[in-house]
Amino acid sequence: MQLQVIDARLMQKAFLAGAKGLEAKKEWINELNVFPVPDGDTGTNMTMTIMAAAKDVAAMEEPTMESLAKAISGGSLRGARGNSGVILSQLFRGFTKEIKTVEAVDVKTLARAFERASETAYKAVMKPKEGTILTVAKGMAEKAMELAEQTDDILAFAEQVAAYGDQVLAQTPEMLPVLKQAGVVDSGGQGLMQVIKGALDGLHGKEVDLAVPASQAPRTEAGSYGAAAGRGELDTADIRFGYCTEFIINVEHPYDEKTEQEFKGYLESIGDSIVVVSDEDVVKVHVHTNDPGLAIQKALTYGSLSRMKIDNMREEHQERLIQNAEQVAARQKAEEAAKAAEPRKPYGFIAVSVGDGLAKILKGIGADYLIEGGQTMNPSTEDMLEAIRCVNADTVYILPNNKNIILAAEQAKYLVEDKQIVVVPSKTVPQGIAALINFIPEMSVEDNLASMKEEMERVRTGQVTYAVRDTVLDGIEIHEGDIIGLGDRGILAAGKSIESTAVETLMALAEDECELVTIYYGSDVKEEEAQAVADRFGKLRPDLEVEVQAGGQPIYYYLMSAE
Repeated sequence: MQLQVIDARLMQKAFLAGAKGLEAKKEWINELNVFPVPDGDTGTNMTMTIMAAAKDVAAMEEPTMESLAKAISGGSLRGARGNSGVILSQLFRGFTKEIKTVEAVDVKTLARAFERASETAYKAVMKPKEGTILTVAKGMAEKAMELAEQTDDILAFAEQVAAYGDQVLAQTPEMLPVLKQAGVVDSGGQGLMQVIKGALDGLHGKEVDLAVPASQAPRTEAGSYGAAAGRGELDTADIRFGYCTEFIINVEHPYDEKTEQEFKGYLESIGDSIVVVSDEDVVKVHVHTNDPGLAIQKALTYGSLSRMKIDNMREEHQERLIQNAEQVAARQKAEEAAKAAEPRKPYGFIAVSVGDGLAKILKGIGADYLIEGGQTMNPSTEDMLEAIRCVNADTVYILPNNKNIILAAEQAKYLVEDKQIVVVPSKTVPQGIAALINFIPEMSVEDNLASMKEEMERVRTGQVTYAVRDTVLDGIEIHEGDIIGLGDRGILAAGKSIESTAVETLMALAEDECELVTIYYGSDVKEEEAQAVADRFGKLRPDLEVEVQAGGQPIYYYLMSAE
């Protein structure tokens, strides 16, 4: 069997098969995390990124190469999570720039698309590191350009490119010693290969379930969900508006801020629980109403509709879920109305964090909006955009508080035009706290950013959790179930006792000159247990001031900082 061109319909199938190929292996990819901690999330981040695009692609009935390119690029960009997800979205962005200008893709176009994908992804990363997903993408691009002169059979071409990608992936431990030490290949590169192999299955015509599941309910401030957990018998008399109506408007007529306010006003006249989110020429709409047709008719005046979904809530048996959703929507509506009535502030702050205690601390020192997230759940670029929209300020500072979230924040920065966005590259919550405390209103944006970066560099961070597999890292032998202490650059301690490992981690953190040590205890730790750690460490280092704070974070027994 030979294949000389890929039309839009086959490209659609190949992309969806690639998304499914990644989704099927996401947990395995998560387990390739270098550190044996219980929150490896590369597979999850990459899957959520590609699925954000797959939903739009799957909804297309008559795709063209141009419309596919737009859906893949835009969807993955807005859904990008974590460094691996952002890089994957940039690979798609470069790839689609090359294919969108043709009606059908041949080998030479495909080779140029691989090359452009690699170039675009490298440019998106400030300090590209070899031995990662970038290296795998570049290797396949180079092989693709070489093979483009040797064959016009797409299947033979793609199989050889994929095989070479596997070879490059197998070499990543030789390029990054930390991978070799952990006995794993690069997880992002492995994720990319699952996309490529899934797409190859699609091109071969293999039967693949291309159905795309509905996405999780969006997170709101402080981590509330639009639909909370809990089930019960439904009292239909309590439901004022019976149809939950959702759709996307593909804008084809003038649609500015004034138009959006008028549209929201109309929806308020026919329903409640309204959410309208605009992104360039795409508008996402959610409304509870007794007449979905009215909402749809109005929306059609702005453009065509896709991903339409109407649920009869009176037939559902999820009373608490719906009631909580309405409460959240009502609170959001009230808060947004209040904020809209306020004069625009000169500056505002968005911080990423998880845990009630940490949220309270960040709010207390000036954070305007919190996005729930961190190691286990990296927020997407779209989450960032929603947070930016809700902060009524000329300049908005974003504190990602995790190295795996900085790229998503940078992506959001370049999509905002009506506000100045400043990404403060905090890699941990303690760094973010230090940066926020040292913000000085009278200083310029440039001077504040420099000052906050300087203060962050004074903070060393430690984390205590448990190991999910056996390994040897930094010369320390670790067994599944061991308690481990992580620092900014690697493993600091390992043992069987949470308290002893925490104290050992603190001692390693406080080796250099420092004055203050802060211990944030997690949701699985009692206050008296945290105080016991502080007391034991205090006896070893009586020269230091030690503070204990309730963090409430999951998975990590303790977060620690030394400054």
